[in-house]
Amino acid sequence: MNSRLPEDLQETVARALAEDVGSGDLTADLIPEECRASATVVTRESAILCGGPWFEEVFRQLDEGIDIEWHAAEGEEVEPGQTLCLLGGPARPLLTGERTALNFLQTLSGTATAVHRHVLALTGTGVRLLDTRKTLPGLRQAQKYAVRIGGGRNHRMGLHDGILIKENHILACGSIAAAVAAARQRHPGVEVEAEVENLEELEQALAAGADILLLDNFDLEMLREAVRRTAGRARLEASGGVGLEGLRAIAETGVDYISVGALTKHLRAIDLSMRFVLER
Repeated sequence: MNSRLPEDLQETVARALAEDVGSGDLTADLIPEECRASATVVTRESAILCGGPWFEEVFRQLDEGIDIEWHAAEGEEVEPGQTLCLLGGPARPLLTGERTALNFLQTLSGTATAVHRHVLALTGTGVRLLDTRKTLPGLRQAQKYAVRIGGGRNHRMGLHDGILIKENHILACGSIAAAVAAARQRHPGVEVEAEVENLEELEQALAAGADILLLDNFDLEMLREAVRRTAGRARLEASGGVGLEGLRAIAETGVDYISVGALTKHLRAIDLSMRFVLER
């Protein structure tokens, strides 16, 4: 598990707070400034806990006097009713940060949990689960982190750190061979991945020398044939409409990777609650 935190963590939290708090929390302003509170965060369902650093950063930016004591670790599997953490400090910033902090924790835990379920389905196959660029706007690095916490692997972070030649690139360049040749010329040393939609295009991509072939919406028979024809000359990534139910059957065809956009796109947040006790 690569738990390296994203460089934009503080900036992401600052944007989220600005979006929610704006010029000030009018409701928290009703509470006396000297009032203190404690809070308990509990999960209502099973999950892989993820997002603790964002949760902590929310309260750090609001008031460094807030203490947080974790009862579950990042990446740990938690059960319904389990206490995740205890908080204590000034009541106003605790209440102000509640929703933003929980948004990060439940969203990233949801991503990590989905990834974990897919990884379990691939146990013993040797196939690696990849994410995609189908992430929530502004949360790319956070969700990619959650994928790693869940046991998956990141594909490229964005358009800047990898080449993936898709249908429209091929149309613009004129052919798969021309697109791969242009990639080699303009970005030497960078691996080239090409999307193919049928076995004829697979042969063209192999002849062009692509390093990785993205097999778009191939059925199981086509995947097995692609593995046979490729014979180790390139790595193969199955993609397109992949669901949890059919994941293992795809892995057993012999591909190297399976990429699943739903891991970060079809997100269901984990149900969490924060319970407050005011100290008067």
